[in-house]
Amino acid sequence: MKSVGWLIALACIGAPQMAQSRQDIRQGIRLDTQMFVERVSTDINGRARRILQSADRAGSGDQLILVVNWRNEGSRPVRNLAVTNAVPRGAQLDLSNPAMQVSVDGGAHWGRLTDFWLPTALGGIRRAIPADITHVRWTVPDEITPGESGRLSYRATVR
Repeated sequence: MKSVGWLIALACIGAPQMAQSRQDIRQGIRLDTQMFVERVSTDINGRARRILQSADRAGSGDQLILVVNWRNEGSRPVRNLAVTNAVPRGAQLDLSNPAMQVSVDGGAHWGRLTDFWLPTALGGIRRAIPADITHVRWTVPDEITPGESGRLSYRATVR
């Protein structure tokens, strides 16, 4: 199983959500998405322990971890797979991973957040901020042969 990226960030807000699985098949690629809340507790020896729990009780300030598993269920290799996820309102992304691209216009344009400017209500322009991000994407540059799988995981903070 290939592992692409490292823990990045994505959040979910609104009504608490359970750890979920969403399946999507495009071009023979199956995507399965799961969401967890990372909880930190102290063990009997005073050491911090991180555990993943169901995201059904996520609240403001909680750290979410989203895991996207992908698998080529088609009969042909796939090249340059783009894994794209919508970002719920209120998500505070960790933008430190250089492999992650963002969009502030529903996926029409992609880049780093610093590349984007948005119009203001008074006719000016301003730099895009993390709250403006609508979608996030990663490209898997390697060829994905039939039956091959991998995963992406990323983080978010619920605002």
